[in-house]
Amino acid sequence: MIAVSACLIGENCKYNGGNNKNETVLKYLKGKEYITICPECSGGLETPREAAEIIDGEGIDVIKNRSKVISRIGKDVTNEYLKGAKISLEEVKKYNVKEAILKEGSPSCGVNKIHNGEFKGIKKSGKGVTASLFEINGIEIISEKDLENQSIKNKIY
Repeated sequence: MIAVSACLIGENCKYNGGNNKNETVLKYLKGKEYITICPECSGGLETPREAAEIIDGEGIDVIKNRSKVISRIGKDVTNEYLKGAKISLEEVKKYNVKEAILKEGSPSCGVNKIHNGEFKGIKKSGKGVTASLFEINGIEIISEKDLENQSIKNKIY
């Protein structure tokens, strides 16, 4: 069983009300069992919502209470991100998920990169809150970018 960020399969749960539908992800999932997750929605945030970024750290720092997730207008949404990550972890455990395909760049789901906390579109190395929690719990995490790169290398179409 695979977990996948809901926005990657076309669900309109992205912060701006849209999605990040990804054809490579859809092709990879074809014929496989999967569940969708959106930690931000599960945590109680509305769609659309203000963009948010992790300030002074990454997901593990939020989990360890060393950093916060703040919206563009300055609202602290840390609790919603933590709640959504925990709910998503409960879901993946319930379905015995071993692999998750998560949205790169997201403060929840970023696997390799997240925004740097300045709301200027600049990314830095790091993981989002949910990605960090999944990794701590032994769930293999990859992003849609990793999957696209594998597809190019291995010609998996």
